[in-house]
Amino acid sequence: MGLFNAVGIVAQPFAGPWVDAIGRRPFMLAGPVFFAVSALLAAAASSIPVLAAVRVLQGLGFSMFFVASYSYVIDLVPPARRGWALGLYGASGLLATAVAPVGSEWVIRRWGFRPLFVVAAGLAAVTFAFVWRLQGGHRGPSLTVRASLFERGGVAELFHRPMAVTLFFGLGAGTVWVFLPTFAEGLGVQSLALFYTAYAVAAIGVRVFGGRLLDTHGRRAVIVPAMFMQAMATALLAMLGFLVSRTSPTPVLPVVFVAGLLSGGAHGFLYPGLAALVTDEAPETRRGVVVGLFSGVFLFGQTTGSFAFGYVAHAAGYAVMWSVLTALLLGGAGLSLRLRR
Repeated sequence: MGLFNAVGIVAQPFAGPWVDAIGRRPFMLAGPVFFAVSALLAAAASSIPVLAAVRVLQGLGFSMFFVASYSYVIDLVPPARRGWALGLYGASGLLATAVAPVGSEWVIRRWGFRPLFVVAAGLAAVTFAFVWRLQGGHRGPSLTVRASLFERGGVAELFHRPMAVTLFFGLGAGTVWVFLPTFAEGLGVQSLALFYTAYAVAAIGVRVFGGRLLDTHGRRAVIVPAMFMQAMATALLAMLGFLVSRTSPTPVLPVVFVAGLLSGGAHGFLYPGLAALVTDEAPETRRGVVVGLFSGVFLFGQTTGSFAFGYVAHAAGYAVMWSVLTALLLGGAGLSLRLRR
């Protein structure tokens, strides 16, 4: 499962220059092709190494499609509406993430896993058909890949402050998603559906109804409180870890629900807000590069949290793990205070 993020960390920054040099649409078409091939390969798989190859293909397909489509959306809207537009675009992905598991379970229970993979290949074909009807999208003024990445600033954007804030954001988001299920199970919670529902509803809700705040009040005015919201969510989980045991009468689920609302709300504002901020500062001919770097940094934070905090939880327990994460997120929130107004 980790191969998907690992491929994305490497592939997305390198996809950006190609997207700038060649155009958005070819990579938006290539992504569904990779996904369809990977789904059909999964349907025929008979061993774990084949499934590893499936995840590599999925990582490549997602990297190409995401960087190209995100850049395409940025091309379509002026900076004054960019935060709202990216929020809506992200909400569509969150909605798909919320609906897909439910539909997939229904298919699996009726027909099994292999038919599900065939259905997934069909959905990839539908995506391809939609993209085929799109206009070509932006293309830079005859830049080569080398000119786009190396001769026009290289990876200098990696060392800008918004990228550092993105790293902290990814660290928090990845750790919460990976470790909350086993943490809650240890406290006697039977189902985490309420947390994930709260997370998805909050993330989609703030993007649909509050996304314009990123444009009317500025990126920093929304990013800073959202970073503190993320730290508050993990602080609540740390409190549960210290005060509650499996046999404790303390109600755990309401606190988990509030943590889900805070985490989802923070995610809903931070991803489009930080993406809008980094692309605001990028020249038109380097949007693909910057989107690839931004997404790669976020994935790196997610993956680092998934691995590093596993060792912390194993050595010192979940309460300490959530506390360390909260301290790091507060550091990231402090860094966000120094973002350009």
